[in-house]
Amino acid sequence: MPHTSIDLPPKLPLYSQKEMVVFPFMLLPVYAEEQDVAIFREADKYEKYIATVFERPEDPEGEFPSGRCEIGTLCKVSQIKKIDGSKYKVSLEGVTRLRIIDTEPADRITLARCEIVREFVEKDLVSEALVQSLNALLKIALSHGKPLPDDVMKMIDYIDNPARLSDLVALYINLPPVKLQEFLETVDPLERLKKVYVQLTNEVQRMQIKNEVAGEVNKRVGKNQKEYILREQMKHIQEELGDEDPRTADTNELRRKIEDAGLPEDIKKIADKELKRIERINQASPEYNVARTYLDYLAGMPWNISTTDSLDIVRAEEILNEDHYNLKKVKDRILEFLAVRSLKENMKGPVLCFVGPPGVGKTSLGKSIARSMGRKFIRISLGGVRDEAEIRGHRRTYIGALPGRIIIELFRCGVNNPIFMLDEIDKLGNDFRGDPASALLEVLDPEQNSTFNDHYLDVPFDLSKVMFITTANQLDPIPGPLKDRMEVIRLSGYSSQEKLQIAKDFIVGRELEENGLNDRGITFNDAALEKIIGDYTREAGVRGMQRTIGSVCRKVAKEITQLKASRSILTPEIVSELLGPKKYFNEVAAEHDRVGVVTGLAWTESGGDILFIEVTSMPGKSELILTGSLGDVMKESARAALSYVEAHHKEFNIEPDSFENRALHIHVPSGAIPKDGPSAGVTMVTALVSLLSGRPARRNVAMTGEITLTGRVLAIGGLKEKVLAAHRAGVATVIAPERNRDDLEDIPENVRKDLQFIFVSEASEALAAAL
Repeated sequence: MPHTSIDLPPKLPLYSQKEMVVFPFMLLPVYAEEQDVAIFREADKYEKYIATVFERPEDPEGEFPSGRCEIGTLCKVSQIKKIDGSKYKVSLEGVTRLRIIDTEPADRITLARCEIVREFVEKDLVSEALVQSLNALLKIALSHGKPLPDDVMKMIDYIDNPARLSDLVALYINLPPVKLQEFLETVDPLERLKKVYVQLTNEVQRMQIKNEVAGEVNKRVGKNQKEYILREQMKHIQEELGDEDPRTADTNELRRKIEDAGLPEDIKKIADKELKRIERINQASPEYNVARTYLDYLAGMPWNISTTDSLDIVRAEEILNEDHYNLKKVKDRILEFLAVRSLKENMKGPVLCFVGPPGVGKTSLGKSIARSMGRKFIRISLGGVRDEAEIRGHRRTYIGALPGRIIIELFRCGVNNPIFMLDEIDKLGNDFRGDPASALLEVLDPEQNSTFNDHYLDVPFDLSKVMFITTANQLDPIPGPLKDRMEVIRLSGYSSQEKLQIAKDFIVGRELEENGLNDRGITFNDAALEKIIGDYTREAGVRGMQRTIGSVCRKVAKEITQLKASRSILTPEIVSELLGPKKYFNEVAAEHDRVGVVTGLAWTESGGDILFIEVTSMPGKSELILTGSLGDVMKESARAALSYVEAHHKEFNIEPDSFENRALHIHVPSGAIPKDGPSAGVTMVTALVSLLSGRPARRNVAMTGEITLTGRVLAIGGLKEKVLAAHRAGVATVIAPERNRDDLEDIPENVRKDLQFIFVSEASEALAAAL
């Protein structure tokens, strides 16, 4: 119980303040003007004692009442010293807590009747543990914050009074006056000690977090400062040695590239602006790499770099003939382009589309064209491409953005007039990322592609000098607007004679060399190649034939390594021995004439094929049954054929009751393969008449043509592919629409000699030839 011996005067001068709270044993300097120092002089009349009290400000949240507080501190005025003019320094010493009972005004001051607040402390295990814990926590706090003077630290070590220790620690914690007043008003020393302990714990946690953050910031700042100092030192050393600063060297290199690139004036302004921006960016910034990559592409594009076309038409024709057999239409188109190019220097590159079955040489033809013209060759495959950005690129705002494939390939190629092949254009896809086919509209339009705008470059680039070649297996999947921009050249399949010539001129020598047999004197005779073509392959192109010839060569190579008897000339018998049983049979020659079965011709994306239309009838209700995976158009064609036969049954010597109470079933074998189209109409008419009249159809006669209800035979497409399929299958006669007579010119001469062609305009003419 401190200060029990103080003889407190009945009344004391009252000193109210709003800025701080005075605690017992606290030394407090107060700076006052002449008019404010009277209250401290008045203390001489009251044994140098005054009562100090905190006056709470208005609290917007209403947590504490405003106005003069009830609990204050008895202070002793130890010194009043004049320091400058009318300014005084008053030294106060806190003595003990007191309670303000009431106040009364006096001359220039306020007097207060007070009583001392007694504090009782019983030392026990709880108080000792709290004192020790608070001491330890205070030392942790001091290690994170501003340290106290050494004499204060020693004093804290020796203080074991909870009341003294809690007041001292409360002053050390950085708390607002309102919170300090709450500690002052907590009369129970143990309770006050607990509150101070909780508050100091929060303060220690705050200091720890603050120091961790500050440490991390200082670490980063220190690293940046270190890098800056080292960079400046390196720069100074390089200046002394006469070397160029790496960053300056980088920007100077970009500047040289831009100057040498021959950029158009408007694009050069964009490049210069980007270069000035890059000079202000830190090299460690990600934005620096983005801007630098952009400038690399911009300066590396072949704005004015072209290869000189080889305009020697005779030489170009020799090269085309060296690489490919036949393909007269394609070769003529390339030679026409070279002829016009020799007469007119600035002409736009054509956009060609090679359409044909797999393996006929569409892709390799592009390389041959580039070689014949002396141009560089670029090829990209569009099969499965679904993202529009593959064509037009990504905008630079995206992370990892790049130009589209068109710009990237021209950047790598280094010239602005290559042969650019877009392979498999019919296999483009589309989804939520966009439609690449629509993006190609600008690329393949000679009227627009002179200002092609890639999203990444964001400047126009001239594609009009590029010769674009696209390839496709079929035209139907290609959108109409895109198809309209291209000059379509069809590459049909090869006849057996053409395949034989291709094998002799191109494939055999290549396969012998690839399998290490070119110096062994091994040759294929014509009969062996014909056997491979007829019995082991059945295709429009030559890929299967090349693989089969390669298989024979590998088997021969195996025999040579096993020291077996060498075979210098490969004959049909040797081919059969090496390849095993034949895979394909002459379907027409193997059959005989039958009633209700007619040979038809079909076009497929892999060339042409033959198909058999089978018709049978059975007792039952009158209906037409159609099977064999037929499409809607083919089903309608069958119904039209039946209607025509019923309407003209007298002409075909068919009994009228043949259609009554009988079900007619039309079936097209190979039921797992979908079939559609109108060109089997005349074949179905022939099969129906054959069945109902009982007349067998000639098996070696194949036909194609669309039928109408009046019996007219309309033109069809793909005649060349169908005729080649008939020739491969051993057909002797082909019946075709009269309107397709002009297409006969496209069919190889040796095929025309082997086959008899009958052109018809009415179904009755076809029936006369086939039954």
